[in-house]
Amino acid sequence: MNRLELALRTFFWIFFNKRFAKKIEQFFFESPKQPESKEKIVVKEKIEPKKRSEAVQIIGMLQREGRLVDFLKESIDSYSDSQIGAAVRDIHRDCAAVVDRVFEIEPLVKENEGDPLTVLQGFDPEEYHLTGNLTGNPPYKGILRHHGWRAKKVELPVWNGNSEAANVIAAAEVELP
Repeated sequence: MNRLELALRTFFWIFFNKRFAKKIEQFFFESPKQPESKEKIVVKEKIEPKKRSEAVQIIGMLQREGRLVDFLKESIDSYSDSQIGAAVRDIHRDCAAVVDRVFEIEPLVKENEGDPLTVLQGFDPEEYHLTGNLTGNPPYKGILRHHGWRAKKVELPVWNGNSEAANVIAAAEVELP
């Protein structure tokens, strides 16, 4: 519809429809009026329940099953290397089990570290981090220094907590007498 047609249609609507004419009139001759009703207009904002961040959920699982946060937040300066080593063995085992269960992590590149590797043109920089003397265009020939990691899956359990607990990593433990 062009502007001329719109103008003609509007003219006839105004000419034959009093209510429509009153609405249009305020745009030309009056400042916009507030609603005539004395009732307050209440705009209800839909409040979405707070969702739990996947990062908080993962660190919560690592804390619950491997006590990782406890270990990281505790000062280890007063412990001997053997004491730290003994504690780390359990933390390592339990946290590795969480990571394996949730992500099923595998090496990104099948070649062994130290093997020669050719990075072809069109490579994804998220998959290959090139270091050293980077000149020219691909293909690049180099030595694999780290094979990288890829998650074959991401299976986080469904979180059913309330919004106030969305950022809780670990609940406070209280022993009752």
